[in-house]
This record gives sequence, structure tokens and C-alpha cells, in this order.
Amino acid sequence: MQAKRRTPLEVASRKRFALLAFVVFLLDDSSKALAIALLPDHPINVVGSLLRLDLRFNSGAAFSFATDKTVFLSAFAVVVAGVILIYIPRVSQKGWVFALALLFGGIAGNLADRIFRAPGFLRGQVVDWIEIPHWPTFNVADTSIVIAAIMTMYLAARNIKPTPPELNSGSGE
Repeated sequence: MQAKRRTPLEVASRKRFALLAFVVFLLDDSSKALAIALLPDHPINVVGSLLRLDLRFNSGAAFSFATDKTVFLSAFAVVVAGVILIYIPRVSQKGWVFALALLFGGIAGNLADRIFRAPGFLRGQVVDWIEIPHWPTFNVADTSIVIAAIMTMYLAARNIKPTPPELNSGSGE
């Protein structure tokens, strides 16, 4: 049995996915490192009270949801990241590749915090540092995840399929 050769489109899609996911992860990680190193113990107003930089460590999800379920949130993130990695080889539509790369990069950024930060493996607190009024403090990874969610809703609403038509039909022709 011979392995199927990848088309140039499939190779390009995988490269695009890997590059964008890595850039998101790198931006998130470096911005968190800068926030920890440079932000003082009090918020800094950037644009009045509309945009502030405020270093926080979050053990839960947005809106202080599930603060005592950090291991569950970590395990869920691992599962979602795994599903993306399994599914991405079949995805060739550029919008879907972009959305899944943003999602994967964001998950990886926050999961790295949960794995490597105190208080310990899969229980670490996520570094958040961007604050706008009436919204939880967030980070680059969170922003990436939200943009990915908006993109997937848009693509789904427009009935744009992530895979080529021949894979969607199931006929194999």
C-alpha cells in the first residue's frame, strides 16, 4: 500500500498553519514575559480608562469561570489541540487554515502557562495583562482564540467548507 502524495496546496496549507500558529504562540509568550518584567503592581492607563495594562494571574477561564477546575481546562485544551492537529491535514481552504492556526496558537499559549507556571503542572495560572472596561483582563492568546471563533462562525454561516469538494462529497471521485 502506497502512501498518498501530498499536493502543493496541502503542503502550503500545513506550512501556513504551522507558521501562523507559531507566530501567535511567540507573540503571546513574549508579550507575557514583557508584562511580567515591566508592568508594575498597579494598572497603567494607556488610553484613559478605555485601555489599561494590568498584570493578573488567572487560574480559571474568562469571567472567573471554573477557577477551581484548572486541570479540567488544561485537559480540555490538550484534547482540542489534538483534534486540530489530527484534522488540519485535511483542511485546505485558506480561511479555515487561518482560523484553526489562530485557535491552535492561542490554545498553545495559554496551555504553556497552565503547564509551566505556578502552582504546577496543568494547574498553572495564565498571565493576563490587557484590560478594557466591562471585560475580563486578557492576553494575546485569548484575542487569537476569540478571532478564530468569529472566523469559524463567519465561514460556517457562509457555508465555506474547510476541505476540498472531493473530500466533502465522500464519493472519493
